[in-house]
Amino acid sequence: MKNFLRPASVAAAALIALGSLAACGSNTNPAQPAVSSSAVTVLPVTSNPMPTTGTKPGLTITNAIAENNVNPTTKAPVADRLQFDLTNSSTEPMTGLAVYYTMKDTTSGKSESYYQKLTGLTLAPGQKETIYFDNGAGPGHYPDNKYSLYRSSTNKVTITILAHATGYATASGTATKSVGTGEVVGG
Repeated sequence: MKNFLRPASVAAAALIALGSLAACGSNTNPAQPAVSSSAVTVLPVTSNPMPTTGTKPGLTITNAIAENNVNPTTKAPVADRLQFDLTNSSTEPMTGLAVYYTMKDTTSGKSESYYQKLTGLTLAPGQKETIYFDNGAGPGHYPDNKYSLYRSSTNKVTITILAHATGYATASGTATKSVGTGEVVGG
């Protein structure tokens, strides 16, 4: 006689497992986020869909890194991820924020690009916001493709970042991942 689990038993086991994961605790540290529960699939794009016609100055990208990351507050090491600061040096709030970034394997020449609207983010005058591509949950955390060149290539990878805010000139920055595959997200 075969031993089969009843559908109700399978559902109960799944709920218990999910509850156990949730009970592991939430992490309120913005640089070490809980992994997002949403099943977002991040796929490369073939072209930059951002409008790049804004002319007002004031949006900048600084502190762009892709390895040896640290928590900006505690300076403690955190898992590798693409991370950078967006700053509004203008006297008006910035809305319509989005990021387009291209990863290039410097040995093979392969490249791939990604586009992400920074939904819900408004930069107040003088505000600096750290942006993390790490599949984390919470403000400043956005999806990351765990199969991207950044995650899978063992070669040096350069990342060119463009940021947009409605009416403002495009900001740019670069980050580099050295030889190796980096640390696992959330590690």
